[in-house]
Amino acid sequence: MIPGQYQASKGSTLTAALPELAVGDFYYQDLGGGRFRSTIHAQGAWNEHEQHMAPASGLLADRLDRHEPRSDMRMARLSYEILGLIPGGEFDVVTSTLRPGRTIELVQAELVAAGRVAIRATAWRMITSDTSAVAAVEDAVIPSPDECKPYDGASVWPGGYIRSLEMRVAEGHRPGAGKVWLRTDHPLTDAADSTDLARLMGLVDTANGIAARVPPGRDSYAFPNLDLQIHMYRRPEGEWLGLDNAVSFGADGIGLTSTVLHDLAGPFGRAEQILTLRKS
Repeated sequence: MIPGQYQASKGSTLTAALPELAVGDFYYQDLGGGRFRSTIHAQGAWNEHEQHMAPASGLLADRLDRHEPRSDMRMARLSYEILGLIPGGEFDVVTSTLRPGRTIELVQAELVAAGRVAIRATAWRMITSDTSAVAAVEDAVIPSPDECKPYDGASVWPGGYIRSLEMRVAEGHRPGAGKVWLRTDHPLTDAADSTDLARLMGLVDTANGIAARVPPGRDSYAFPNLDLQIHMYRRPEGEWLGLDNAVSFGADGIGLTSTVLHDLAGPFGRAEQILTLRKS
């Protein structure tokens, strides 16, 4: 989710407050030269006129994946700072190398909309080597999508992005903790040529809403995240993203959503989101 005052309701007209949007069964139209236009599928849940952080973070991961790629490296950490509301409509993505190197590199992508940077993403790329002899994972495996029940996220959250998802929920789901699988039929862009990594990173931010401690909306609490930090000990593959999720609220207006990330082969990393908790 993203910062902003919750305004939408089930009876609202979802396109009324939005700027000009692209039309199609994808999240973004590639206009060329690093410029993009969002569709209704990228619409956020806190405000009708903004983008959801999830597909936006996927697009930035896609741009970082394409920036001066090296076959001997992979992204191991993605760090997103959400600097304000992410407007729907047209925007630019600007990529750069902050720290080149032989064994590690730091690259950056910025989403620039309405004259300001809305999201700043940095990624550490690390050189790879064969460490299969000592490979081990401590994170527990969650039930597969086939073992889970369909889940209607749109019954809890408004917005075009949530409606674009297929969701499955495991037994034991409750406010504050849950295990959920996500997938989408919509490619990140109209070119439909993104990697599995980018597409799955475009789902991770959903973690903050799958097991909310309190229901969203008026007369409740808003709990948007200010960041998204992703660490990956394995490059993920496939179309399904599994979220093993836990949400903690502190007593002074700050919370934390912590998630173990899965693909169909098992756990591959973790995500953290710091939350600003306030009465709506």
